[in-house]
Amino acid sequence: MKTFNELQEGVYDPNILKAFFLAGGPGSGKSYVVKRTTGGLGMKILNSDDHFERLLKDAGLDAKMPPEQDEPRDVARDRAKEITAKQKKNYLFGRLGLIIDGTGKDFDKIAYQARELEGLGYDTHMIFVNTSLDVALERNKKRDRTVPEPLVVKLWNAVQRNIGKFSNFFKGNFIIIDNNDKDEDVMQQVFKRVRALATRKVKNRRGLQWIRGELEKKKRK
Repeated sequence: MKTFNELQEGVYDPNILKAFFLAGGPGSGKSYVVKRTTGGLGMKILNSDDHFERLLKDAGLDAKMPPEQDEPRDVARDRAKEITAKQKKNYLFGRLGLIIDGTGKDFDKIAYQARELEGLGYDTHMIFVNTSLDVALERNKKRDRTVPEPLVVKLWNAVQRNIGKFSNFFKGNFIIIDNNDKDEDVMQQVFKRVRALATRKVKNRRGLQWIRGELEKKKRK
């Protein structure tokens, strides 16, 4: 007899064919938000920054990113992107539930990625983590890997300009979080909404066709 976990794997995974884009600039608190709002859902996180930070540490490079280490740091960043791309390919093969971490500074790039995922059968969503510029700057100072202040300002402004675009693009699948004070009541409300979206029946027609195809394969075994 199969265990509950085995029955929840593969085509029976309730998160299958769901993709959540995570947007927010440096210091917005995305790492905190993703833990508080998606923890326990079993979705796969795609974030090249995690690999980048590990590679920096392994290479003995300074997390404060001094300019004299630009060349070896660029090598680490490229390697981190390669690792993330391989992970994504593996996850997409099984149509696993995804959380795609990014800043949200490039609307066209995210819209293109979302359309690609929808072409594979995914329902796409966005969690937008919003903060004031003052809060973002203060939090950035406390990070192990800080970002130069002018870049924080530039990214914050770029992300702010895209809020309306993302809201129109994702429509009812767009969730915005005010993360200025990390309110636990807000996090609980968002968690419930994310869980509802992540576990509801797939709506994408291509996704439903893929599921039917996988179930037919199982019947023939």
